[in-house]
Order: sequence, then structure tokens, then C-alpha cells
Amino acid sequence: LFTILDDERVSYEANWRAAATFARALRDMGVAKGDRVALAMRNLPEWPMIFFAITSIGAIAVPLNAWWTGAELSYGIRDSGAKLLIVDVERHERLREHLDAMPALEHLIVARAAEPIAGTTALEDIVGHPASWAGLPDRERPTVDLDSDDEATIFYTSGTTGNPKGALGTHRNLLTN
Repeated sequence: LFTILDDERVSYEANWRAAATFARALRDMGVAKGDRVALAMRNLPEWPMIFFAITSIGAIAVPLNAWWTGAELSYGIRDSGAKLLIVDVERHERLREHLDAMPALEHLIVARAAEPIAGTTALEDIVGHPASWAGLPDRERPTVDLDSDDEATIFYTSGTTGNPKGALGTHRNLLTN
């Protein structure tokens, strides 16, 4: 198994199918190599699937600390230049009052919301719930020319002496960690 959360189980193949499907959806939304895509959610099976989808198309994954306040999350999104944000419903609630301060954000995707949220896309409308990922079509990931020194991530420092600083990582960094 690839991920386990309580009674949820996701196999490697199911994660692959969901990541390939989501990567294609990101491309359809206009996400291209070098674009920054922020991700803020608790430890859900969706998190690694989203991360792999982002980096597989050459976009730069910006994982944000799920413990951050709405203001801190907003700072990371703005500072990174993210054009797309993927959050769980709890992080969306924290960010709700800060959304107007993020004009560069073109798309907002929310996972695990009980009801539709205006102005957002439900992650489940794109890939379904993790329990259904094994039934997704077997699709190839979109093809993109990647080099080991291409940028892949921006991880933020703790910000103990001021605002957090974004540290840029490459695909080589991901493979050697």
C-alpha cells in the first residue's frame, strides 16, 4: 500500500492513476512548467498524489505548513507567486478572509468539503475520493521535458526571526533526499 489513513487505503497503482489524472487537469487549467502551485492540507492521501502531479508536469510545488494561520498561509501563497492553490476544507476556512489579498491566484481547489464552496473546484470532481482512485482510467502523465536541475519545490523556513523564507529545491534534490 502507498498510503493509509484510518480505514482508507490507497495502492501505488491507484495513486499513479489519480496523479496522472490530476496532472492532466492541472495542464488543462493552464499550469505549465515553472508555474508555482501551493498546497496546504493536513496529512491526507490526497497530499502526496497532488505533490507528484504538480512536480511531474514541471510545475513548482509549494507545500505550506498546515499549522499556519490564515495570515501566514496567505503570506506564503503571495510570496511564492502561486497561481493555483489546493487546500483541504479546514485550510480554506482559515484563508477565507484573506482570499481577496491574493489576486495572482487563478484557481482554488478544495478537498473534502461537505458542501460545494462558491468560487472553488472540488478536488473530488477531478479525481474522486481516494477510495475510487483504483477505478480511474490508466492514463499517461503529460509529457514534459524535465532536467534534474529544474526547479521543483519551494519549502518555507519556520520564520522564527521574521517572515518565513522560501527555499527553492530542484528535481535533483527530490531524488537525492
